[in-house]
Amino acid sequence: MISIALAGKPNAGKSTFYTAATRADVDVANYPFTTIDANRGVTHVRTDCPCLDRDERCGNENCRDGKRYVPIELLDVAGLVPGAHEGKGLGNQFLDELTNADAIVNVIDASGATNEEGEPVEIGEHDPIEDIDFVEEEMDLWLAGIIDGNWESVERKSRSPDFDIDDALADMLTGFGATEADVAASLRSLDYPDDPIQWTDEHREELARDVRARTKPIIVAANKIDVAPEENVERLLELDKPVIPTTAEGELALRNAADAGLVDYDPGDHDFEIVGDVNDQQRDALTDLRDTIAHWDGTGIQGALDFAVYDLLDRLTAYPVQDRSKWTDAKGNVLPDAFLLPDGSTPVDLAYAVHSDIGDGYLHAVDARTNREVGEGYELEEGDVIKIVSTN
Repeated sequence: MISIALAGKPNAGKSTFYTAATRADVDVANYPFTTIDANRGVTHVRTDCPCLDRDERCGNENCRDGKRYVPIELLDVAGLVPGAHEGKGLGNQFLDELTNADAIVNVIDASGATNEEGEPVEIGEHDPIEDIDFVEEEMDLWLAGIIDGNWESVERKSRSPDFDIDDALADMLTGFGATEADVAASLRSLDYPDDPIQWTDEHREELARDVRARTKPIIVAANKIDVAPEENVERLLELDKPVIPTTAEGELALRNAADAGLVDYDPGDHDFEIVGDVNDQQRDALTDLRDTIAHWDGTGIQGALDFAVYDLLDRLTAYPVQDRSKWTDAKGNVLPDAFLLPDGSTPVDLAYAVHSDIGDGYLHAVDARTNREVGEGYELEEGDVIKIVSTN
């Protein structure tokens, strides 16, 4: 399962984001280090379900009238403070928790109501622009420290006649989530001495920054847009980085209201309908929230997760079925499973995602939309429905 981590300084709204996205019960409070131990839960990314191309909706529990929600893991860890890579605050614990994440959502307080330590200040007192590169810099320097601390072993290995720096660095960085391909790509993009003994701190830091960017891409969630000065949000959106305006409080309120039968709302919708009995105070709050999400195209919580998976990580959704005409599994369930695969994946990759035995016994595949066989080199597209024929 793809894992997305929520990062940022304390009190930026990470725990509220996490609660809204996962519906899990965690501590949410207005003080630094609300989160001590990492929270892990399941949330979803949203895409169009293939059942929209059929006469009836599929009825899958993760499909809401053609809005398909595909599960991913969401991780909420302790907040960062300056110097986290040196162990300040809960820095080492925070950064260690990020090693298994595929992408990072950097949650910042767009209202400027928390300082760099995560302590409450007046709205607008702190410049949220200063928080944009904060997580990235701490992660880069933390990884550079790990590389530096293990560099002596690379130097020892370099004395061997069959030394390969790609292999040596891949061995070191596997725990950070880097693959051999990641390491090779980073080395191709850098200028460095052939002899590891001649590498400087600058060389190792450049390597760390490049590897982190490849293995832990970051999107910024400009949170608290419901109270943020609009010019703050506009300035953030002008940056040359992916930034999604968000209101975690608003998303949480809508999901609670939907659970109570007060509103008709699905995560990722840009509007909602009041369908239950609400008092004047609730109606006023919902009206204000409607104005906010109309202005910013939603609460941004679903949008941030979707962007992280489908854009940062270049994933697509594919649906394996057994019956190519009815799009069902052996039990008659329509479109029972959805898999998030890297862009460029083939039917063989989908077969292995279903089960290693299915992949080992792969014979061929059929595009259930066209009822035509596709080659094993066919590159899957978003929403493909595929029947896999296997000996197993």
